Amino acid sequence: MNKPTNKKTVKNKKTVNKKKSSQSSDILIPWRYNLVIGFIVLALFVLVARTAYIQVIEPDQLIQQADMRSVRVKAIATARGIISDRNGEQLAVSVPVQAVWADPATIIKENGLDELERWYALANVLGLDQQGLVDKIRQNKRKRFIYLQRQVSPAMSKYVRELKLPGIGLKDESRRFYPAGEVSAHVVGVTGIDGHGLEGMERSFDDWLTGEAGKRTIRKDRFGRVVENISLKTQEPGKPLQLTIDQRLQAIAYRAIKQAVADFRATSGTAVLVDVKTGNVLAMVNAPSYNPNNREQLQSFRMRNRALTDSIEPGSTMKPFVILAGLDKGIIDDKTIIDTGNGIMRIGGSRVRDSERAGKADLTTILKKSSNVGVATIALKMDVREILGMYSGVGFGNVSGLRLPGEVTGIFPDRRRWSPFEQATLAFGYGISVTPLQLAHAYATLGNMGVNKPLHILKGSTSGRTFRAADADAARKVVDMLEQVTHKGGTARSAKVPGYRVGAKTGTSRKAKAGGYSDQYVALTAGLAPISDPRFALVVVVNEPQGDQFYGGSVAGPVFAEIMKGALQIMNVTPDATPESEAGE
Repeated sequence: MNKPTNKKTVKNKKTVNKKKSSQSSDILIPWRYNLVIGFIVLALFVLVARTAYIQVIEPDQLIQQADMRSVRVKAIATARGIISDRNGEQLAVSVPVQAVWADPATIIKENGLDELERWYALANVLGLDQQGLVDKIRQNKRKRFIYLQRQVSPAMSKYVRELKLPGIGLKDESRRFYPAGEVSAHVVGVTGIDGHGLEGMERSFDDWLTGEAGKRTIRKDRFGRVVENISLKTQEPGKPLQLTIDQRLQAIAYRAIKQAVADFRATSGTAVLVDVKTGNVLAMVNAPSYNPNNREQLQSFRMRNRALTDSIEPGSTMKPFVILAGLDKGIIDDKTIIDTGNGIMRIGGSRVRDSERAGKADLTTILKKSSNVGVATIALKMDVREILGMYSGVGFGNVSGLRLPGEVTGIFPDRRRWSPFEQATLAFGYGISVTPLQLAHAYATLGNMGVNKPLHILKGSTSGRTFRAADADAARKVVDMLEQVTHKGGTARSAKVPGYRVGAKTGTSRKAKAGGYSDQYVALTAGLAPISDPRFALVVVVNEPQGDQFYGGSVAGPVFAEIMKGALQIMNVTPDATPESEAGE
């Protein structure tokens, strides 16, 4: 029997269902739904826009960061250009070596320092302190690259490789080697540890010799494996440099000047040999010198190229140019006689003295006896500007143009007023300062019959201006006079070379100091050979010789003869001495 339905209960159920339907309708309100969907779409649009901006419009930053993590550029070393002498003999070459480097972070991470015996072995082969090497690794434990030793030999590299130490690597590089050693060090120069020139031609022509290193760009994965070769730029080797220097003559000159410095306990010595016809520098040497292969000898007093960095008062070696100026201007001629009296000349409150009386002397005798009074008398007959003009014309007071570092111009006086005594002393080499290279250039101009040819140290160079500095006839007369200075009674007899006619002039100048002159001397000999047709001009300077012998004729003269003899013979110059000229000795 069915129970009667309660109307009130049915009504309540309908009310509850109606409320549930109303609540469900409230949850799915369209505007709320659309708002949420809109936010989601906007977020997606922003993300897509940002992605497009990063990937398409501005991708460089991400690419850069990715490349920083994976792209590596490896330099491909290039060989530095060879420097050779005029005959092709190598003076500077590059040899392949390696640098030993360390990655301290990797070493510490892999506990590489646990086996200290192997690290001590590494220190021993590299010439390092054992504990110092270990401490260096520990002190730089966060770094990824440090050099341990540069430019090690192939044998050392092989030993380091066989040690198989973690975090130790080898890097290819090159080392400069100088076969000529100390003989040509001042001309060729030397490079630093990074392969750039420090001195000499290595420095002056560094860009020419260096070339351009190659580059290999690669991409590596996280394990250090090469996954992509991106680009390769081949290296351009350095260009070669051929000098006018003749290494055979360099060796002869260096041996002679080094021996003279040792024999006379001198501070230094210099010799410069020039080809009269071309202006080519055939030899330029200094003592003391240094071995560019030994970095322990790289000291300033050894490395200075004194031929062009040190200026000296040239003394009596200037006298031929005063006579040349007088002949060129017509003030004197080859028949002029100068009365030197008793060898003392008073000029104002000062005196000019001769070391040997010449009496009434012609121009040849004045040069032969090296008469200060005679040449001062000639100088006082001329305007001082005529003397200075001749000095400048033959090369004094000017740089050589060789482009070697450190060259000085000397002291070339240029003032309005000159006292008679200053003009007189200027005639025999005081009050003016020149470099040995300038003096060699001046004698080369004299030997070229008054034609000034620019000096060259690069083979084939045509730079500079050639001009006539003096009359050819006047120059020929002075050259003939110089020959007599090497004969009997002359001051340069020790400069004579058997079989050849040689002309030379000696000089002995006191070194200046504050307030006057010191008791130290500079001994010089400068001259030409062969006199019949001059081929070589040579200057020899010995600075501060010790002992009783300090004159140019006794100190520098024999060195001049040895170098000139070697040059004449090696260059196959035909002997021009005659029985008559030999008898003149």
